[in-house]
Amino acid sequence: MIGPRRLLPSMPALLALEAVDRLATVSAAAQELSLTQGAVSRALQGLEGQLGVALFVRERQRLRLTPAAQDYVRHVRVHLTGLSQASLRLRTNPGGGGLSLAILPAFGVQWLAPRLPDFARANPGVTVHLSTRLRPFDFAAEGFDAAIHFGRADWPGAEHLLLLEEVVLPVCAPAVMPEPVTEAEALLALPLLQLESRPGAWGRYLAQQGLPGQRPVGMVFDQFATMIQAAIHGLGVALLPEFLIQDALRDGQLVPAWPARGHGLGSYYLVWPRDVPPRPPLIAFRDWIAAQAG
Repeated sequence: MIGPRRLLPSMPALLALEAVDRLATVSAAAQELSLTQGAVSRALQGLEGQLGVALFVRERQRLRLTPAAQDYVRHVRVHLTGLSQASLRLRTNPGGGGLSLAILPAFGVQWLAPRLPDFARANPGVTVHLSTRLRPFDFAAEGFDAAIHFGRADWPGAEHLLLLEEVVLPVCAPAVMPEPVTEAEALLALPLLQLESRPGAWGRYLAQQGLPGQRPVGMVFDQFATMIQAAIHGLGVALLPEFLIQDALRDGQLVPAWPARGHGLGSYYLVWPRDVPPRPPLIAFRDWIAAQAG
């Protein structure tokens, strides 16, 4: 049930409030909204008058929201985002068959994307919208139906479906290692490539091979894709999830530097909000991806 209509601000007023909070000046908000400064100021004054509450502390040429207004605009931003997402889903899928999914870049490109045509063939009425997110987020704030999560089954307020347990393998270009190493310790003599978000990955892997306490250093990358290319071009040995390098191993661009697999930091999950009844497109996607991962 909608509350008293007298407390429902206009959309222009809410957009002006959100923009001024984010950009800190009326002039910047006006430029983003393609309005005059006077129009933005009038919208804000009208909002304060309607709510009967002062929303800003005015400091020279800048506006600073009061603590109460800061809390208010957080709620406003959540609902504006939700309205935008709902409008996008309606526009692109008038029949209600849209699914908004947040994905991890490497998993999305290497594992999910090659399989999506099968989902599209089986579910022609569902259009999947993919957006990259590297870290967990608030489902209510972002408006996604589901997300691909890496780590443990610990996303608060979410249901989890295990997709893939990560297995890692040290690999390099054939030219980096003309002769296979005969023991894991020999890896320490080779240039090791590392991922910025997983600084202890080599130490964990070497401990699994019976070499605890190692903290090797090496060239650092911020994305798996970049590190894979660096390994292919001979910059060193990369510790990579096996599912990301199957093609490169098959084609001979990469070879195992040491044959033992290791356990990664976590697993890949499909997660969706627990307190929101899943829509038919999500149910169809969940059942399909469970079969793919099975």
